[in-house]
Formats: sequence, structure tokens, C-alpha cells
Amino acid sequence: MKNLLLVFTVLLCLTTQAQEINWMSFNEALEAQKEEPKKIFMDVYTDWCGPCKLLDKRTFHNKDVVEYVNKNFYAVKFNAEGTEEVRYNNFTYTNPNHNPSRKGRNSQHFFANALKISGYPSIVFFDENGGLIAPVMGFKTPQQLEIYLKMIHQNDYKKLTSADAWKKYEKSFVGTFTN
Repeated sequence: MKNLLLVFTVLLCLTTQAQEINWMSFNEALEAQKEEPKKIFMDVYTDWCGPCKLLDKRTFHNKDVVEYVNKNFYAVKFNAEGTEEVRYNNFTYTNPNHNPSRKGRNSQHFFANALKISGYPSIVFFDENGGLIAPVMGFKTPQQLEIYLKMIHQNDYKKLTSADAWKKYEKSFVGTFTN
């Protein structure tokens, strides 16, 4: 009976354990692409951003999102006001104006600026060679994010060359992610 209880407890813990996206730095993702090419999914956030925290809590812990991102992308968390050095396209991006004693908003990292990030949260997609595909700005539910994840992963974005093509794609898209 004790063994059965132990097995049940272990199984319960495994099934209720919060699922996590396997986050890494952008530099690590670029290195990983050299070994196994995959697209990059980058969460661009700031510490003070409420919608960023909501995205992290509600969307990035959704079972379907976690599973799809971990399987098909290298996932990157990037603080757009942080101090991480990013090496991209033969240039090192930094945030020399960052003030560590400042509360709230800080200076924008040069890499976020180079990506033309104008709001948070933003999700930025890169191809298998580290080339920029597109940023998607704002909070997204798992169901709203699904179309972007699948469109990018399946290379459908390459066929969407007009607003009408996007509208048609969006209208015909059938999502499978649950709450």
C-alpha cells in the first residue's frame, strides 16, 4: 500500500508540475543554431512592464505554448533595458546608459533599439540563420500567439506579402491551443 501511495504521489507531482519554456540568452541561441538550425522566439520584456508579467504568467506557462515553443524554437528571454552583451551580425550591442540604481524605466538596450522595439512586451522571430523575421508587439493569449508561432515555424509568413493575404490567412487559421 505504501508503494502504491508513493507511486501515486510521484505521478501527481509530475502531472501538476508547472511546465516551463526552456529559456536561453540570444547568444546561446545563436550558438545552438550552429549545431541544430531552428528558428528563434524572443520574448522582449522589461522589469516594470505589467503586460510582460501577464504574458509570462498566462501565456508562457500554457501547456500548448510551452510544448510548441520548446519543440520548434530556441526560446530567448531578453530584458530590453538590461545589461546583457549581445553579439549579432558582427556587432556587440550593450546598454551603456543603464542606471542600476534607477527604479522603473531605464535606458533601452541598443539591441532592442536596433530591432526597432517600440513597446513591451514584444515577441521577435528570427530564422534558422539568425536573420530577423518580424516582431509582434503586445500581450497575446495562448490562442492569439498560436497563429504567429505556427505561421513562422511553417514558413507561411513567406507567402503573406500583403494585408489581404494576412487577413485571408488569419480567417482560415484553425487553432488548437487550449486555455
